[in-house]
Amino acid sequence: MRPVHLLWALAITAIWGFNFVVIKVGLGSFPPLLLTALRFSFAALPALFLKRPQVPWRHLVATGLALFVGQYVLLFVAMSHGMPPGLASITLQVQVCFTMLIAMIWLGERPQIRQWAGAGVAFAGLASIGSTVGGDVTALGLGLTVMSALSWACGNLLLKRMPPARNGRPIRMLNLIVWLSLVPPVPAFALSLGFEGPARILDALANAGWVGFGALFYIVALSTLVGFGIWGRLLSLYSASTVVPFSLLVPIFGALSAALVFHESFGPARLLGMVLIMSGLAITALPIGRLRPGRQPA
Repeated sequence: MRPVHLLWALAITAIWGFNFVVIKVGLGSFPPLLLTALRFSFAALPALFLKRPQVPWRHLVATGLALFVGQYVLLFVAMSHGMPPGLASITLQVQVCFTMLIAMIWLGERPQIRQWAGAGVAFAGLASIGSTVGGDVTALGLGLTVMSALSWACGNLLLKRMPPARNGRPIRMLNLIVWLSLVPPVPAFALSLGFEGPARILDALANAGWVGFGALFYIVALSTLVGFGIWGRLLSLYSASTVVPFSLLVPIFGALSAALVFHESFGPARLLGMVLIMSGLAITALPIGRLRPGRQPA
């Protein structure tokens, strides 16, 4: 990987990691369902000039519901109900293991032994984190975060099953993300009206101030549009096995930034859980067998 592209990869993982802190800041100004609706309403605006991917609407809607509505509604509600940002950034990564398990059931894929081992280690870490429920983390917050990871995993599989473009060319990641962003606003606004109410919505919009709207700008512009745009560009230049392992840095940046900004602390059981989850993900995702002496990664 060229040095400039390496810097891109590191910058994007840092942006995505710090995004958990920014979400926490945004939730101080906007209720979670409204924040979800606003995020994707603004993220969908480039659809006015970006060409729609040649993918049937039914696939876009199904993928958008799982990847964006399910994942982020659950995550934002979890973080507003006692899930600290640093811990959320780590816990959410069990989506890798959920993706593997769902692919086995739905697509008939056969995980390798090391992938089973990695999943086992990651879920042991999740159990260790679960043992610390109480105080600054609630059972509701942890449970919703795990459900968010499950929804993300379903979205991953829907993306994988998405039919290729009719012209045979790969789908542009930025275009796809923007058009998928058209799906969440209506259900998210409907949920916000039903559960948060018009009065709370109007009060949040009137009083969010520069902090709230600054957080929203970061989430929309940097985390969603710039992040996925550059990530898609890297995937077009290099193999997935070269690019995807950088995503393991996201929860590390997330935990570090939460500790620095919010002074989030991690006791022994949580630290053990975080280490186990990261170790399990590394065992599952990294091409360990290809890194032995005499062999080069693809």
